[in-house]
Amino acid sequence: MDLVFPHTFVPWFRSVAPYIHAYRGKTFVVAMAGEGIAAGRLNAFVQDVAILHAMGIKLVLVHGFRPQVSEQLRAKGHPEHFSHGLRITDAVALDCAQEAAGQLRFEIEAAFSQGLPNTPMANATVRVVSGNFLTARPVGIVDGVNFLHSGIVRRVDAAAIRRAIDIGAIVLLSPFGFSPTGEAFNLTMEDVATSTAIALQADKLMFLTEVPGVREDPRDAESAIDTELALADARRLLAALPDPTQPTDTAFYLRHCIKACEGGVERSHILPFNADGALLTEVYTHDGIGTMVVDEKLESLREASSDDIGGILQLIEPFERDGTLVKRDRTEIERDIDHYTVIEHDGVIFGCAALYPYPEAHTGEMAALTVSNSVQGQGDGERILKRVEQRARAAGLTSIFVLTTRTMHWFIKRGFVQVDADWLPEARKRKYNWDRRSLVLVKKLA
Repeated sequence: MDLVFPHTFVPWFRSVAPYIHAYRGKTFVVAMAGEGIAAGRLNAFVQDVAILHAMGIKLVLVHGFRPQVSEQLRAKGHPEHFSHGLRITDAVALDCAQEAAGQLRFEIEAAFSQGLPNTPMANATVRVVSGNFLTARPVGIVDGVNFLHSGIVRRVDAAAIRRAIDIGAIVLLSPFGFSPTGEAFNLTMEDVATSTAIALQADKLMFLTEVPGVREDPRDAESAIDTELALADARRLLAALPDPTQPTDTAFYLRHCIKACEGGVERSHILPFNADGALLTEVYTHDGIGTMVVDEKLESLREASSDDIGGILQLIEPFERDGTLVKRDRTEIERDIDHYTVIEHDGVIFGCAALYPYPEAHTGEMAALTVSNSVQGQGDGERILKRVEQRARAAGLTSIFVLTTRTMHWFIKRGFVQVDADWLPEARKRKYNWDRRSLVLVKKLA
């Protein structure tokens, strides 16, 4: 067993404390693809969910069962049929779905009942509640294809779910719904999770899937994962992708994340179930591990234009006056406006930063990172940093650096490390103010 030393554990535990505070009492809808359960990830998933529950997060779980239903059909020697990315559920497939759902619900509830010493479930008391929380309607006939007993969520009993999670239970939903006449319908996990998150106005919707997230270039399987997508960018990407037919298609989960954000869920996530601790990593670390789609209806995070010059000057002036920032005049900002990223709330600039590339050194300087005192602590600084990192990667840079005299700890918490001033690109070193003695901090871009 590896030893955990205080000098590594304590700083790490302190670094996750802000996220523990931020998410206590929040509502998450977490959906696990049936492929993840088939791959043997159930116990690890349940243990991580139990930790989230212990941290005060209110949880609704949705399980998938695509491979389990397929296995049941194979055992019966019955063919399976799909169209438009959906299973066509005949009477035999419906029976198989009911059997698979019952077996999986049993396995999940059993996993939450574990309490073995020296495991994450020791001393955990987790109550799991299931029930007929979903009303469904038939998919019907689409393009001449009759989907028979396949259904779509018509209504989620949000009040009943809310009562259960408010008293500390975890609600477990299977992809089944019933009509007012008692007819059963086979639903998709994605539809159930998305509809439930919208009905609850959940703080997060999280899919654990076969795919690691949305890649920066969806056509390149080796490109990096885009860890954060603004809703507008996600819409544009989805419009450029072919219609999904398989769960491994980029658009398969992305369209549900977009639907959730459009329905009032602030953040939706696509995570790889085969990465150990993916759920915890996404929730309790700054960069996470998968792709997060963010609804930015309340603010606009964008590249600056000449119309923003006055707002930027007004924003940075108090910080120049107290010495936090180096003085910049209007002419300089006008000249460099294309380098700036801004956050605008209701027509007012509340945050900004500039990226000055040094392509010969494959790096860039992030300068003038500023967030108005009136909104500090709400994550705007992190959102600007993420956007600057995206711009740097798009420009082919492998790192970014900052010069600071007062805010080094903020940057170090977000992955920057201190280096000697001699590290600076030659062009920047010539402009370095040795009297100001700014610290140089660098972050490598994955």
